[in-house]
Amino acid sequence: MGETEKRIETHRIRCLSKMKMFLLAITCAYVSKTLSGSYMNSMLTQIERQFNIPTSLVGFINGSFEIGNLVLIIFVSYFGTKLHRPIMIGVGCLIMGLGCFLQSLPHFLMGRYEYESTVSASGNLSSNSFLCVDNGTQNFRPTEDPSACVKEVKSLMWVYVLVGNIIRGIGETPIMPLGISYIEDFAKSENSPLYIGFIETGAIIGPLIGLLLASFCANVYVDTGSVNTDDLTIAPTDTRWVGAWWFGFLICAGVNVLTAIPFFFLPKTLPKEGLEDNVDVIKVDKEEKRKEEVQKEKEGLTKDFLPFMKSLLLNPIYMLFILISILQFNAFVNMISFMPKYLEQQYGKSSSDAIFLIGIYNLPPICIGYIVGGLIMKKFKITVKQAAHIGCWLSLLEYLLYYLCFLTTCDNASVAGLTTSYEGMQHDLYVGSTIFADCNVNCSCPSKIWDPVCGDNGLSYMSACLAGCKESVGSGINMVFQNCSCLQSSANSSAVLGLCDKGDTCALMLQYFLILSTLSSFIYSLAAIPGYMVLLRCIKSEEKSLGVGIHTFCTRVFAGIPAPIYFGALVDSTCLHWGTLKCGEPGACRIYDSTNFRYIYLGLPAALRGASYVPALTILFILRNRQLPGENISSGMTHTESKGTGKQSELKDMHQDSKVVNAVDMKTKL
Repeated sequence: MGETEKRIETHRIRCLSKMKMFLLAITCAYVSKTLSGSYMNSMLTQIERQFNIPTSLVGFINGSFEIGNLVLIIFVSYFGTKLHRPIMIGVGCLIMGLGCFLQSLPHFLMGRYEYESTVSASGNLSSNSFLCVDNGTQNFRPTEDPSACVKEVKSLMWVYVLVGNIIRGIGETPIMPLGISYIEDFAKSENSPLYIGFIETGAIIGPLIGLLLASFCANVYVDTGSVNTDDLTIAPTDTRWVGAWWFGFLICAGVNVLTAIPFFFLPKTLPKEGLEDNVDVIKVDKEEKRKEEVQKEKEGLTKDFLPFMKSLLLNPIYMLFILISILQFNAFVNMISFMPKYLEQQYGKSSSDAIFLIGIYNLPPICIGYIVGGLIMKKFKITVKQAAHIGCWLSLLEYLLYYLCFLTTCDNASVAGLTTSYEGMQHDLYVGSTIFADCNVNCSCPSKIWDPVCGDNGLSYMSACLAGCKESVGSGINMVFQNCSCLQSSANSSAVLGLCDKGDTCALMLQYFLILSTLSSFIYSLAAIPGYMVLLRCIKSEEKSLGVGIHTFCTRVFAGIPAPIYFGALVDSTCLHWGTLKCGEPGACRIYDSTNFRYIYLGLPAALRGASYVPALTILFILRNRQLPGENISSGMTHTESKGTGKQSELKDMHQDSKVVNAVDMKTKL
């Protein structure tokens, strides 16, 4: 008798350690995959400037991750349950590491980054050709040789980033559907929300680390170590600045490879939680699983694929949930991908500061919301119908709060000849060119080069030449321009490099925006776990892996891929001035119309999310008189667990009964 008890206790410890080990490993996998994803999203602006490409193309590069994911998602989700799930997840992590390494390669294959500028690094030339010279010649006219464009974009080196992102998407494919289904299969139904909450917390810790890493890399010049940064005439707040985007991808590659190791030591299956302490039940369970595996081998892996698909497609709650996810994902993919650019253009922050603020203000409340949501589901044993109501109404509350962001506005940067007149008066942004004025018309200034300076009158100018400056003092970023004819109202008539600050009022608006963003993030994440439980419990247990895979597939196809592309094109439509390549072709955008940018960035997601509440309310109506498969499983498990302290024979009978119920469900499905 003592020997049997000792064997049971040893098995309990071994089983618990394996379950906890898998939970730890999958959480680390979520950290590594979201670390890579958040870093990629944060570096979109740097990639845009490095390769001088429009935002729509950057959106396509970002969406290529979803293309790679689509290659395998449905098949991995279905066939993965038949194969060794932990090993498949480990292989996926290795592939993600390879993709991140490929994304960093262009830096080592390209020359140094050259930004457009009219200013010499030293500023001590015998001929200050970048200043206003009466009746001078234009020394900055772009070449007419098309080969110069090919050389400047380094023969489409951005394709490496595209291919690496596709490979990273392929590697990420098995992590979510197989990890979630593994937890659902071998964890207690009441523990599942808490475990998923921990996993989703890992999915928040990863972006937090990724954003902090991105903030650091964005503040370090891309060619640091090979150039003297003291000679640079641009600062991190300049829209021509490119950070060390490649360095973070190397770190992400290493983290993904290390994360893969534990999965190769985990078993294919585990006993169900709550039954592992009974030897007889385990023995019966193993025998029946062996019979099921033999039967599956006889029938083949694909025999029940079409019946599963039919069952899911005819499930109204499941299909409506997919529609909600598509609309919501379209909104959030756009907001997340372009939030750093929005903070840069709307509030005048540098890329590094914008990324850091996103990480500090948004991710901690999301992490807390996920944990609290999972604990509430476990503590109060929330039913599927209650979870649907909680998720819907909390999300609606956050949606209404979101509209306050429209009030946190800043005016366009005051750039003479672009957003304002040379007298400082606002004018229509789209009425033709007013680049030149009487004060600089004879200076022979280039009209396309973006090299802004801030005058001591509070106005910015596209270049020192267009400000009418005739002298310069100092070197590098500390250069000061003097005797500027367009600054007539100013006492010193001097200017410094860079755009002028937007002022204290705009900084206050940024604080309001970040506070609203923090509240919205917490409320929405609080509703995320109950909402996800509706997805998992509205389908049968044997369909969960495929159901999660199809859900992910649909969100990738109809949201993840197209959203960054069309949103990037809309953002491009608000550009006021494009950068110029050596051959005269337009490069990356240097300044946007912040008012129209705000309407697109906030308005389009508001419309998409508003439309998602129609199917959400429809689900609540359907649930009033509908019994879900998840409710039967949950109640059955609760009943079994409540009797678990009885005799071993009773446990065995109840376990057999649950198998009979599952067999009946299978026959009904087929």
